[in-house]
Amino acid sequence: MNIGDKVRLIHSKEEGIITRFLKNDVVEVEIEAGFKLPVLRRELAVVSKSEDKAFKPQTTSLEQTIEKRSESKVKADKGIFLAFLPLNDKTVSLHIINNTDWDLPFSLTTGSDKTHRGIMGGFLKARSVQSSPTDLALKDFDEWGSFTFQAFYHTFGFFVECPTFIKKLRLRANTFFNQKKIAPLLQKETYLFQLDAEDVPEAPLLINASELKEKMLASKMEEFLPKTFEKPSPTIDLHIEQLTNNNLIMSNAQMLELQLRTFESKFESAIASGMDEIVFIHGVGNGVLKQEIQRKLAGHKNVAWFQDAQKEKFGYGATRIKIK
Repeated sequence: MNIGDKVRLIHSKEEGIITRFLKNDVVEVEIEAGFKLPVLRRELAVVSKSEDKAFKPQTTSLEQTIEKRSESKVKADKGIFLAFLPLNDKTVSLHIINNTDWDLPFSLTTGSDKTHRGIMGGFLKARSVQSSPTDLALKDFDEWGSFTFQAFYHTFGFFVECPTFIKKLRLRANTFFNQKKIAPLLQKETYLFQLDAEDVPEAPLLINASELKEKMLASKMEEFLPKTFEKPSPTIDLHIEQLTNNNLIMSNAQMLELQLRTFESKFESAIASGMDEIVFIHGVGNGVLKQEIQRKLAGHKNVAWFQDAQKEKFGYGATRIKIK
């Protein structure tokens, strides 16, 4: 069963459309009267499309005309998904799934509030899937940015006009990898996100006292265990092209933030792993990155001294740090 499927209640005559999947194997069904009912999955049967044709009574020409006009009435108006299909442990392919009865002229972009980069666009037919021509690298997850999906609802014939659909989706690593589900139409296991899902209130938090106590004891034990740190390269290149592939859609402030975050992370790792010195290549540019790095180094308790590194090799575009 998928969102948008037509179903019949086994123990009554009502028929309707699946609009949402709830907890404990409960499905929300919108019946023809417009009411939404929570029904156990085992109490439902999917109505085959061929059933209507097999048992359809003969109609008059007037009825056929009325029926023809009503053919365009949309039955399933929810079921738009973003699906990230794992290709291996490093990359995923991006798919847009339209499991509704609407045709969707659409646009999918990513980026910051000011600058967007087009990923996909065009005409997404009802009950169809469209795939991005470019795969996404998991190592660049933090630089994917926010996804913005925009679409118009369209179908031939008579229908009630719907407003333009706009959805912004910012992915978080702590929730992204918990969304592995079988995607409608694709019928493959993906990281699945429904763009037009209704907001569902969170269930009350249940605390297991014994499990909480065990976790607290485990975290206390970890404090006494020796920690190991990965030793970084003795020379770190902070040019933005070395840190991300999305620099064209980033603002100057975002690029500087990423460069400084990388500097701080690598510098802390160098200290923790016992390195004597490390060199950061920041380039000359307008000098802002160099000034920020040297400002953070000035008076640092773990810095013996710092200076411009190997002018004959880097010019004035690198800083060498002697670690205490």
